[in-house]
Amino acid sequence: MLINEQLLAAHKANVETFLNLSATGLDAVEKLAALNIETARAALGEASAKAQTALSVKDVQELFALQGDVLQPAAEKSAAYARKVYDIAAAVQAEFSKVTEAGVADAQAKLAALVDTAVKNAPAGSENAVTLMKAAVAAANDTLENVQKAAKQAVGAAEANFATLSNSVVTPVKSGNGRAKRAA
Repeated sequence: MLINEQLLAAHKANVETFLNLSATGLDAVEKLAALNIETARAALGEASAKAQTALSVKDVQELFALQGDVLQPAAEKSAAYARKVYDIAAAVQAEFSKVTEAGVADAQAKLAALVDTAVKNAPAGSENAVTLMKAAVAAANDTLENVQKAAKQAVGAAEANFATLSNSVVTPVKSGNGRAKRAA
């Protein structure tokens, strides 16, 4: 009877976790949709304004100045958009990681309790098998911890690379825009 109650509780916890993760995913989709709509509206408004400005240009110098004024904001806005998308994805990944780590910690605790129960109920003469089982569980736990640490480091490195990339996209456009204005 105790095992049935434990299984029912485990299934209930799994369903609750799944529903929470689903809600997190839907929130992320909603944020992405809102970001895309906001970006599209802003781009449409800016395109309209730029088109009106381009139609009112009277000479080539004004056209070149206008071209320089268009490039810098476009690169900055693209980088800002990419940053917002990355922030949404990072928040989802953080929530999934938190749930996964909690689930893994719970599973490790239950496995340790199971091993302890098995050790207490092990027949005489099975000390070698018990020692081997404990060593296998400890090795699996160590491996899992190392994988989690490596994943966290990879996420940190990806975040640093994204920040560097964002800065490298915007900076050349700024310096290029300055040259275009001086030449005009």
